[in-house]
Amino acid sequence: MSDEPLAFSPEQFSGRARLFPLPNLVMFPHVMQALHIFEPRYRAMFEEAIEDDRLVALGSLVPGWEQNYEGRPPLRPMACLCRIATHQRTAEGTYNVLVLGVRRLRLVRELPPKKPFRIAEAEIVEDFEPADALADAAPELQRRLLAAFKQAMPRIPNAYEQLDQLLGNQITLGMLADIVSYTVDLDLEAKVGLLAECDVFRRTELLLQALAARGTAGPSRVFPPDFSAN
Repeated sequence: MSDEPLAFSPEQFSGRARLFPLPNLVMFPHVMQALHIFEPRYRAMFEEAIEDDRLVALGSLVPGWEQNYEGRPPLRPMACLCRIATHQRTAEGTYNVLVLGVRRLRLVRELPPKKPFRIAEAEIVEDFEPADALADAAPELQRRLLAAFKQAMPRIPNAYEQLDQLLGNQITLGMLADIVSYTVDLDLEAKVGLLAECDVFRRTELLLQALAARGTAGPSRVFPPDFSAN
């Protein structure tokens, strides 16, 4: 098992992203996801990333991908740039890895295939937070979002206390919105839209609407996260 520092600076991104497409998962910044890597092309990709900058992009496949999964099925234009936090190579040559989402990533142009895995030119997209009077609304939006998140969660021991501790660490509204978007069981298309929205206030309002429409149920993900196989 190998662990690496998680700190990330945009200058560390080369502008070219190794693409790891997933059909039923939308990855967000500020959360961690466990992956089991067994396909030869993706084992090659992660091996290169581990030896290089430890960065991969988790992208979402457009519906209809089943017809061309072994090829280059279309991807959504927004992905999540991730840093490999830990990795373990198994005796069979597969990998168990834990990745941390670090930034939204807009896929600009996929490059011609020269390696077993896909690569795209991409650009980091930063969150936009209003600097004027609208910024005064952030604490109230954060309060509403936390309340809606608690309502959506089952009453499990220490869950609310852990959330309050999380907020006590001065988490931003954008970070909270991403964590909630990842954790709660929302429609896949809703999550795609939340990842694509870079205006933090607009993203939070969309998320609040989705939570209100959803009602009360259990979250789709737990921490530490379950493994996703590919």
